[in-house]
This record gives sequence, C-alpha cells and structure tokens, in this order.
Amino acid sequence: MDGRELGTSYTWQAARAAGLTRAGLRDDGVRVTRGAYVSRAIPLTVANACRASVPVLPDGAVFSHLTAAALLGAPVQHAWPLDISVPPGTTRPQRRRIRVHLRSLGRADVVPLGGLRVTSGAQTLLDLSAVLAPDELVAIGDALCRAGRLDHDSLGERLRRAHGTRGVVLARRVAPLLTPLAASRPESLFRYWITDSDLPDPEVQVPIHDRWGREVAHADLGYSRWKVALEYEGRQHADRTQFGRDLERYSLMAAGGWLLLRFGAPHLHRRQAVIDRVAGALRSRGARW
Repeated sequence: MDGRELGTSYTWQAARAAGLTRAGLRDDGVRVTRGAYVSRAIPLTVANACRASVPVLPDGAVFSHLTAAALLGAPVQHAWPLDISVPPGTTRPQRRRIRVHLRSLGRADVVPLGGLRVTSGAQTLLDLSAVLAPDELVAIGDALCRAGRLDHDSLGERLRRAHGTRGVVLARRVAPLLTPLAASRPESLFRYWITDSDLPDPEVQVPIHDRWGREVAHADLGYSRWKVALEYEGRQHADRTQFGRDLERYSLMAAGGWLLLRFGAPHLHRRQAVIDRVAGALRSRGARW
C-alpha cells in the first residue's frame, strides 16, 4: 500500500497502485469493462459507469445513442453496452459492455455533462432515429425538450447538416411533433399514435375552465372543440392523496361537460385500442374528419 486514496471509480492500474489486492478488488469493485471499475460504495448508475470507463476509452470518444439519451435525462431503459462514438480512423476498442460507433461530430454536436463528453440533444435524436421506432423517438425527443436539452432551432440546424445520414428522413418527420409540454413517455406515445392515425391531432396539456372562465384542471391530451380529454394514470395516481385530488379534478371536468378517457399501463401495448376509443369518443361528440 503506497497511501494513495482510491476514488469511487478507478482503473485496474489505480487499484493496484493503491495497494488493493485481487480479493479486495472483487469485494469493492463492480467491473464496467476490462480495467474499469465502480466502487460498491456508490450506485452503478449510467453516469457512474461512464465516468469509470473514460480512462480506458480512446481519445475523442463521446458517449452517444441510448447512453447519451439516458445521461441527458430521457426515459430510456438503458442496459449494457455503453454506446460511444469515435472519429473515423480511430481504432475501435474491442471491449465487453462497450459498443463503438464511427461519427464525424462537429463542436456543436458534443456537450459537457458532469465531467463527461456527450452528444448533444439534437445529435442524440439523429443517432437514435436510425435504430428506434417513431413513437419511441418522439417520446425521447419530448423528454429532451422538457429537460432543456433540445429545441426546434438546434434540431433544425443539425438536420440541415445531415443529408444522407442514416435515419435523417425519420428524424425530419418527427421533428415538428416534438414539444416540451408532454409530461411523460406514455403521453408522448399516445400523442404520436393519434397523430399518426387519421384522427384529428390532439392538443397537449389542455386547460379545463369552469363556467366563469377559471382554470380548474388540465388534461394530458384532448380536444377543446369537442370537450374530449385523455389522461394517462401511472402508479402515482394510486397514492391516497393523489387519488383524492384526481376525484376532485375529474368531477370538475365532468361538471364542465368534458368526456374523460382514462388510460393506464396495459394500454401502452394496445395502440389500436387507444385509437379506437378516442375515435369513438370524438364521434359521440359530433366530430367528423
């Protein structure tokens, strides 16, 4: 032991220099990839795994794709491997739990985040447009907008430079749909499904007013013209206090003449059922399209 203090993420060389034995390393460290470890003293989050891997990655490596989306705050189910992008001509490291992409990135395409180099929101959306379904791409784009990591100007500028890039056609198609107003992934999915159907496009975060014009509630999605509202109810709605607030809100909506459609987790796998129910509700209110 030479007295060096070992941090919460470290390389094999740093662990050996600090006097950590193989047995001690097994007890303390979780291996991210060959030669890079995260101490069990901290959670094995995506960000901590990325920080641990930096010393063993090539110069110029940038975290990208789903890894970048997770770091930027998008609702992705991130799993190994970590995605990195390196400039063309860089030798691709062959490492478990690391997936390498070749990318020519400009200065605007990379942002600093917590000591890491990460692809920008616009670059991340463009990268993911080549590998994700449109509804999931919209959900990630909405989340990046909501987190302040993406806006229409920066996305438009990046897409203008993306001629011939794989996925750019889809990215350009979904770009106008993105909004920071969508509050959750399910809302984004439902909105895309409806917009992609032959139904009228729904409004986002629809205000509900009483007869005196006071806003008494709002709906995740809806149609002010026909007073049809759509709500997604996650697990937080089972909380007793939230349940009471929901009862009050739904009563006020009904008193104002609104027809409320309530959806939950099972509907995330029933796209056509969601579309059919919204269509039926709109027709019941006289909507024609």
